[in-house]
Amino acid sequence: MAAVIAIDAGTTGVRALAVDDAGTVTHRSYVEIRQHYPRPGWVEHDADEIRQAVIRTLTEVAEAAGRPAAIGLTNQRETVVAWDRRSGRPLHRALVWQDRRTAARCQVLGEAGHLPLVRQRTGLVLDPYFSATKMEWLLTEGGVEANADLAVGTVDSWVVWNLTGGPEGGALVTDPSNASRTLLYDIAERRWDDELLDLFGVPRAALAEVVPSSGRLGTVAPGVVPGLDGVPVAGVAGDQQAALFGQACFEPGMAKNTYGTGSFVLMNVGAECPAPLEGLLTSVAWDLGGGTDRVAYALEGAVFITGAAIQWLRDGLGLIGEAAEVGPLAESITDTEGVYFVPALAGLGSPWWDPRARGVIVGITRGSGRGHLARAVVEAMAFQTRDVVDAMVATSGREVVGMRVDGGVSVMDVLLQVQADQLQAPVARPAQTETTAVGAAWLAGLAEGVWSSLDELAGLWQPGATFEPRVSRGGADTRHAGWLRAVERARGWARAEP
Repeated sequence: MAAVIAIDAGTTGVRALAVDDAGTVTHRSYVEIRQHYPRPGWVEHDADEIRQAVIRTLTEVAEAAGRPAAIGLTNQRETVVAWDRRSGRPLHRALVWQDRRTAARCQVLGEAGHLPLVRQRTGLVLDPYFSATKMEWLLTEGGVEANADLAVGTVDSWVVWNLTGGPEGGALVTDPSNASRTLLYDIAERRWDDELLDLFGVPRAALAEVVPSSGRLGTVAPGVVPGLDGVPVAGVAGDQQAALFGQACFEPGMAKNTYGTGSFVLMNVGAECPAPLEGLLTSVAWDLGGGTDRVAYALEGAVFITGAAIQWLRDGLGLIGEAAEVGPLAESITDTEGVYFVPALAGLGSPWWDPRARGVIVGITRGSGRGHLARAVVEAMAFQTRDVVDAMVATSGREVVGMRVDGGVSVMDVLLQVQADQLQAPVARPAQTETTAVGAAWLAGLAEGVWSSLDELAGLWQPGATFEPRVSRGGADTRHAGWLRAVERARGWARAEP
């Protein structure tokens, strides 16, 4: 029997996974969801399609794995759904976190002097990536009416509300990890902020109640999912925070990096909310309920291009036939001989936040070949991660005691060895790589007594491979200094344009 079933409502699809009491994923189901692009820069999802995918995957996993003790949820963050609480009908397609339609509005708000307030209260920046301007757009441009039946929230709220009854008494809730990505939540006070609600024109009555990340949110209502009537929905966290939890990064200074299309580096900085830090975002990692010492905050750095650079090598340059060729090609040489690639193909993210930067390749000679460029692409992933970690260490005063990694690109041993060298700290890839779903399962199981403590959960985490530094700090710093010079070339490109 499954101990917990985790739902992972992601950007490209919804999956459900059964997790046993040893923390092992035993059964899976996946349904892809469609992406809608009504205009350039606009990205939307059908919220009803997400709901149906959740029910289908839960049903399939429950039939295979048995009735669980609890259900946990993790989700794409920042995406906004607006719906009618009386009918249960979505009032507009969901606006996805990637959607850029409110970029001009964010610029106006910044020019009007609102950024310091936003940074101080939320730990974020004014960017269409976050939820508040999406909500504002739905209410001012999207035809959504602010009335007593309106609900507006992130994907976790939509899913939990439907599972627990929808119009027939569903629980309208969210957790601090998701609330803290909306630009509406005071992360120090851990509550919706009236001044920010007024700034963005979002009615408090339409928002979900903020509850702990681990704790019973409600139970599956009769008839919603066959065989799961009454099962507690007991854990929820945004995807990156869930991955931090699933990597058992429970102690301050522990960090994880998810290497995907881009990368998300998160560091646990403990129970005290830090002041806003230049180049980094601050969020609530989780709230386990029971007091301030059960809350953890995280510093976050977003790297825009990691795995996407491999796709570019394949599809843009035709340098490789398959993505899997990059690792062996990069390992075919031991030194790029001064070649650096800065993958600013969509600007630079943390800690630079420079949208005008452009990609550059420097140091090429007549002797440079495919292997040099492939290794430069791999090393760029490690250098960008070091840039984020260096910023975290410099501003928080906490040394990174090690990094745990996941995501599709983390299969490359050569990447993780370079990463360990650059961080001068061990890098561990877990035996169980589906850490985001496992984190959601652990949050739910902790609430329902499947697991008794963080210490027990930490004991479930097992490394699949660990990489220790092989080069000296001086050697790592020399390579990194060359990278920083290349970054300056990338950032200077726009300044040099006529």
